[in-house]
Amino acid sequence: MPDRYKKTAEQWIEIIAKQELPAITSTAKMLDRFVNDDISSLTKLSEAILPDQALSSCLLRVANSIPHIGVAKVTTVSRAAVMLGIHTVKNICLTSKLIDGLLKSKNLTPEVYQHLSKLMANSFYAGVLAKMMVPNYGEDIQEEVYLAAMLYRIGETAFWTTGGELTNLLFSQQYCTVDEFYQRCHELMGCEFFELSRGLAQTWNLGELLVKALDQPESRTVEIQTVYYADQLTQYINTPPRTIEEFHLLLEKISVIMKVDDKQLRAKIELARKNAINLLRSYGAEKLCKFIKPLPTERDFSTQKQSDTPFSLAAEQSREKLQLTAIMQLTQLTKTSKDFNEFLQHTLLAIAKTITFDRCTFLMLTSNKQLVKLRFAYNKKAQEEHLNLSLKVSGSSNLIAHTIKENKALIINDHKSRQWRDLITQDIADFIDQGSMCLAPVKISNNCIGFITAQNFERNSLISPEDFNQFSFLVDHLNMCLTLISRQ
Repeated sequence: MPDRYKKTAEQWIEIIAKQELPAITSTAKMLDRFVNDDISSLTKLSEAILPDQALSSCLLRVANSIPHIGVAKVTTVSRAAVMLGIHTVKNICLTSKLIDGLLKSKNLTPEVYQHLSKLMANSFYAGVLAKMMVPNYGEDIQEEVYLAAMLYRIGETAFWTTGGELTNLLFSQQYCTVDEFYQRCHELMGCEFFELSRGLAQTWNLGELLVKALDQPESRTVEIQTVYYADQLTQYINTPPRTIEEFHLLLEKISVIMKVDDKQLRAKIELARKNAINLLRSYGAEKLCKFIKPLPTERDFSTQKQSDTPFSLAAEQSREKLQLTAIMQLTQLTKTSKDFNEFLQHTLLAIAKTITFDRCTFLMLTSNKQLVKLRFAYNKKAQEEHLNLSLKVSGSSNLIAHTIKENKALIINDHKSRQWRDLITQDIADFIDQGSMCLAPVKISNNCIGFITAQNFERNSLISPEDFNQFSFLVDHLNMCLTLISRQ
């Protein structure tokens, strides 16, 4: 198990706070200077916000998106502060910086960025739902539960902004169950996400309620129960639990806190969903709106698989849709990355998820073109495998040399057949074993740099023409993308 990624919670917190999200750290420190119950702080806070044009305009948009009877359109920061109150203004500023900072995260693969966006949207929705659950409490309490619920998973959300090998490796664990996934994260990172959330809450001084909710999740105080239920509800909305009874039990608990019946609660949740979407637009985060889902229906539970994964993967989608998504993500990657390895890994994972071969590999040609050596390998669960493998290219008429000569993808369902047996050397036979394989050259401007292979290990497990065509198409698109970025 690789230990090179492991860090203490304190080290991860320093990376996130100082390197990845310094603007949030700066804003949190600025807001901490202003006392919530000090009237003079309101004027000083307005003056501190005014020079930040983005923050000022966001505050005005949010202020005007909240209905206030008899109040004309708000046009100044000071008027917005007076109307909303210092606690609300501070929350708007922090939310704005969080959304802006997270959305501008760099060096993320499209899939990781999509997952980060979903986490952000669900966290924001949790905050709105938590505030909805305490309508009879004062504004200060409402704002506290909003902030605590929104930031309950800030450690997990902020972690994905770090990008790099570890986030890609963890994302490849998406076929694990939820518990297995978080265990794997702990093993590779060296700490748990809740430790990061607690540390960031203390570093950014995000409020006593959030720290208590993280330290004492079983507390029976209404505020902490509200934070926990709001977070759990967004998780259930995003990925329905295994049984509808679990979902009904959660709604019942929330109904008790709010003192409303099930029908009233559902209506309030739908109104909160619409409010969350409108608020996200005010924050300039329209791209997150699509992740704010309505309550699940009975049909959602009947189709829910027992092996739910943390990313709510589209395993139930058609192959055509999965392939189209993979192609779109590769295309998008040409705009954000010039790292060939990133394109290769993305393609191997796409093949693993779309066609489910037992193993997908990239074999790279050595500089002297005498050998191909294994660079990346993923199994059918999209987990990376670390293998030591090299195959000869020259010195004999073998399958690898033949593929270079033919310059096209090949499918080998029986390597002992007359068609292939003269091209199968012992090392290639050992590689294929008793199964089947297809391979395609990876090319940059028609120059071969290696091969992508896809294998089934079981005897008589033939590769269908449909699987081969999808495999070939994805590799062809990879070659086009690699050629494109090589010219930039």
